[in-house]
Amino acid sequence: MERIRVSKVEDVTLWRRGSRFDGTLHLMPHHMVFSYMPPPPPGSSQSAKPPRQKEVWITYPMISYCCLRPSPPASHQAPSIRLRCRDFTFFAFNFVDEKKARDVYDSIRGLSCKLGQLNKLLAFSYQPKPPEDESNGWEIYDARREWKRLGISPKDSEKGWRISEVNIEYKYSKTYPALLVVPSKISDNVLRYAGEYRSRQRIPALVYRHPINNCSITRSSQPQPGISGKRNPQDERLVAAIFSTNSGWKTSQKSTSVTDGESPDSSVVNLNESSANSSFVGVVDAETVESDHNTIEALTESSETEPEPEGPRVYGAQQRNLIVDARPTVNAYAMQAVGLGSEKMDYYPGAEKAYLGIDNIHVMRRSLETVIDALKESDFTALPPNRNLLAKSGWIKHMSNILDGTRLIAETVGIMHSHVLIHCSDGWDRTSQLSALSQICLDPYYRTLEGFIVLVEKDWLSFGHMFRHRSGFLGSEKWFQIENERIDRKGDPSGAFENALRGARGLFNRHNESNESLSQTADTNGGELQAVSNVTSGPVAEESNPKSTPTTIGAAEEHRVTKVNELSPVFHQFLDATYQLMYQYPTRFEFNERFLRRLLYHLFSCQYGTFLFDNEKERVDNDAARRTRSVWDYFTCRKQEFMNPKYDPVVDDSIRGKERIIFPKKGETRWWAECFGRTDEEMNTFGPQAPYNLTPQTSNLNSPPNGRNTPSRSGATTPIFNAPIVTGTETAETATGAGTTLPPPTHDAGVVAPPTPTPTPLDAAAAFSQNLGQNLAKGIATLGLGGAKDLGSAIDRSRSRSRSKTGEVRQEMEVEMQ
Repeated sequence: MERIRVSKVEDVTLWRRGSRFDGTLHLMPHHMVFSYMPPPPPGSSQSAKPPRQKEVWITYPMISYCCLRPSPPASHQAPSIRLRCRDFTFFAFNFVDEKKARDVYDSIRGLSCKLGQLNKLLAFSYQPKPPEDESNGWEIYDARREWKRLGISPKDSEKGWRISEVNIEYKYSKTYPALLVVPSKISDNVLRYAGEYRSRQRIPALVYRHPINNCSITRSSQPQPGISGKRNPQDERLVAAIFSTNSGWKTSQKSTSVTDGESPDSSVVNLNESSANSSFVGVVDAETVESDHNTIEALTESSETEPEPEGPRVYGAQQRNLIVDARPTVNAYAMQAVGLGSEKMDYYPGAEKAYLGIDNIHVMRRSLETVIDALKESDFTALPPNRNLLAKSGWIKHMSNILDGTRLIAETVGIMHSHVLIHCSDGWDRTSQLSALSQICLDPYYRTLEGFIVLVEKDWLSFGHMFRHRSGFLGSEKWFQIENERIDRKGDPSGAFENALRGARGLFNRHNESNESLSQTADTNGGELQAVSNVTSGPVAEESNPKSTPTTIGAAEEHRVTKVNELSPVFHQFLDATYQLMYQYPTRFEFNERFLRRLLYHLFSCQYGTFLFDNEKERVDNDAARRTRSVWDYFTCRKQEFMNPKYDPVVDDSIRGKERIIFPKKGETRWWAECFGRTDEEMNTFGPQAPYNLTPQTSNLNSPPNGRNTPSRSGATTPIFNAPIVTGTETAETATGAGTTLPPPTHDAGVVAPPTPTPTPLDAAAAFSQNLGQNLAKGIATLGLGGAKDLGSAIDRSRSRSRSKTGEVRQEMEVEMQ
């Protein structure tokens, strides 16, 4: 292959975790393989049978950093190549010959970030061996079969839901599945008008229906009210219909006896006809509720002391439907200034909205980079991780926030018998995390191997997640460095100034295409929504001359380039959160920890086609099921390797520890040590690394088996995180927490916050926009790009520019402010 400059290099030394191995390095089209003879076991005799040769295989898409360190003439050090991989393994290769080291470096670089097309990845040529070749993981998930399992089918319309084919050809929404489940009373015509109000036409659609109380989890993208607070009656009608699907719903199932503090499997609620005439079930006014009866726990406990009502037992005082905006409050408000934002609750009466304050993809990326910095010296050395960097990363805090948001949603549906609508910006990052994790908590089926596969297929693959953009399968030039050149660049002050100036100008000129972007139209997305078939199907384009570097990158070319500012460990965090639940409930999951770890590995290996595309349409357009193998083939043919021997499939709410619903235990988030290639002692001996201003607390291990009423203190030295996940709430009457940290919504807070004058969403957005404009003006004046007094005229002139230019600025703001 023309990109391989050298296919075999002998006398190579591999360093890993401080251990040395001498062997031969082979470079192949999709892997680099290091073969070596392991040393004989200690104490073995010379006549003993020699150990077998071992191999280390590294797929090129797994490489996230490659640095060549040449050997200066006066140096006695051997030239080396250091690699960091996505599965948190670190390697260093020492070479005898510098030319061969450079050839290996150039070959790895050419096979990693010079491909330019997805169909050159391993998945499109991989041929499995028996018995894997007999599996067909593409057939495991069938949307109609899953909806039928949840009680939704054309023959069963009494539950208030129907399967719509409005998107059967993916013309309605390119990033949504072909089949959408919506309320029966909503026609496809209403859906078409409602789609205009949601980013990328990702309307509120069902992902889960609770089999007992008929309450739902729906997901969508952000609405587009803008600073003027525009409304869409069809969207309001759709949300109202979702929240009323269980009006008058009754169940014949008897309640089961449960232990105090536990959540029942068959927790049923008699939704009286009092709400049947209203599209929304009202939220209790905070002023009219006594604080000691406001938490879910208090409501549950009070129901045991009051006289038993007629009909099914009620676990929760009143249905309170919730709209969850996963973004920090101020970020959502800021988006209103550029035409997007969040629901104006005046038009969604009777519901409550909670801002969760889960940070965006950029914060999560930087957090993981800091974790890697804490581990990166583990090629040459066997030292433990840098604990200060682990604490500085904030990874545990981010994971705790995601799990706390999951708990809020699961409690709202399973305990409060209410509906939840989840969204963030475009509804495919934080939304997918919260939606899938909540379903794992609510439904034991998703805690089986088959159920977990179905869940990933439904909430991540079918409803869409930007796997290619978040994972960077085609690599990046920025991940490759030659050490001396890197030092020279760092010492060039003029280059630093040019970089700073270029970055400042990029605020207005760079065509950023964040997938949580502002622009909704094709002309402002550049190559963002271009069909992948244009890139990966058909004959392979000829390689361009590597010496001729184009000055501009067109839409098609840019579509093939990894944008490092869009990489983020979103799916990794979902698997990490699943691990947290598995660790807290070791008998409630059919699969083991290794299953999650291998799934994360194959996200980046590009050996299978499952994760190579961003949505269902792309997989259909590129014929992924025929041209590639499914990652589930790997797991189903090796099923016994991934089974949990402690798994107990019995679900019985009358038995403590076997309840249907589980909840994340507050304060018990820990490091997934195996994922990071470390031992539990190295990562968790001193508890999860707390920020410097937090003090580890003593443990309290008396938490109920399913996580209800879990104290904040847990783990030997796990810190208490005092900040609640909810950063703001809104109803039609009040709005609280614009940019401040507040208690959770009224149905989850321990104490009702006293009513205080708070800014409305429009006031907050206007104030934020004013401050943003002032800061931009100061920055522009400082950089010499124009005076602050020219900002207003510049804005006026921008109104006459093309729609494409406007979209670029809006996209850039979304990247920074979402």
